[in-house]
Amino acid sequence: MSKFLVTGGRKLEGEIRLSGNKNSALKLIPATLLADSPTTLTNVPAISDIKVMVELLRNLGAKVEYKDHTLKVDPTTLSSFTPDPDLCSKIRASVVLTAPLLVRFGKTVVTPPGGDQIGDRFLDTHFSMMQKMGVEMERKNGQFFLSWKKKIGGNIFLEEASVTATEMALMMGTAIKGGVTLENAATEPHVTDLGTMLNKMGANIKGLGTGTISISGGNLKGVGYKVMPDHIEGGTFMIASAITGGHIKITDFIPQHHKMALINLASMGVNYKLGDNFIEVFPSKLVATRKKFKAQPCPGFPTDLMSPFIVLATQTEGMVLCHDWMYEWRMFFVDDLIGMGANIFIADPHRVIISGPTKLMADRLYCKDIRAGISIILAAMTTSGTSEINNVEYVERGYEDIEGRLKLLGADIKRVNGK
Repeated sequence: MSKFLVTGGRKLEGEIRLSGNKNSALKLIPATLLADSPTTLTNVPAISDIKVMVELLRNLGAKVEYKDHTLKVDPTTLSSFTPDPDLCSKIRASVVLTAPLLVRFGKTVVTPPGGDQIGDRFLDTHFSMMQKMGVEMERKNGQFFLSWKKKIGGNIFLEEASVTATEMALMMGTAIKGGVTLENAATEPHVTDLGTMLNKMGANIKGLGTGTISISGGNLKGVGYKVMPDHIEGGTFMIASAITGGHIKITDFIPQHHKMALINLASMGVNYKLGDNFIEVFPSKLVATRKKFKAQPCPGFPTDLMSPFIVLATQTEGMVLCHDWMYEWRMFFVDDLIGMGANIFIADPHRVIISGPTKLMADRLYCKDIRAGISIILAAMTTSGTSEINNVEYVERGYEDIEGRLKLLGADIKRVNGK
């Protein structure tokens, strides 16, 4: 495993362009299998999770070309309905392949997906949705064998506003005669991005961005499509600028994707200026004017930004409570911050109370997941010493060339490759 050596005390300055959205790209790529001709995606982030998804498609028989943030998928050679179990164990998004494979073959095999270990993320809502659409399933030897002989439309109410279940329903709904109306649907920007591409491919999806979505379609064609910019990366860079006393401009920035994040950052004293497609973050006196912050489904504060936000709280004057009810182990990385000198009380697995500001100390640290990993990198950037951060491959699953891009802004960060 590789590591970063991060020396703190540098103010971030300059301009940075957001990468393509990780969570969007990992769903758009499986959706290309629904088409009767090749699809070309641009602005695809160069991260390791995308490389795994590309290999999954190739193993299924699709022709895939991936270079310079452009990915071309030819699904006409698709020959298998069984994703590689070893590759599935590496990323959470592998489960999304279930939807296009059921559409194409009427059957598939699901291996429980891998990814970050931040809590129980069951497939109950996904399977319940598919069963309501007529999918039959049987579990054998740790895998789920699915068949879709009778396609059932009508109204489907999701038991929770699951992003992945909504995205799978969007794909499967395009193959159901008479269509589907999905209630309690997720409204995250990457869900809308997928629906927009499916419409361009020939589907008829209405209500994107709301809790009720109607879906119909038919034969879909290949298209050209640009992946939207990553709003989680946007929030991360805003926090990085604020905690280092920096001044950065972030471009390819869609303000409406950051509404609650901007409200929360402003509540911590972060000073910024918004443009049509950029945000400029200025040196700020960080003072908390709110005391409670809670992760919520869209349009609430994204769970993926809670870990970086906790680092911001360690550098902000005041006492705040941060609550993430979604994942049992999201908060466990705060042990590392406490070891660095942060004043944090762990109330329970979902809630922590942070008193700041605290001068953090350099330390030897380990990345536990994508968001915890980027958070300890941010924390190391506030210290006066050099921190050793191990297992950085976790971070590289979700942040493109994070070393090079932070260096571009003036950070002192060096990668040391493992053997």
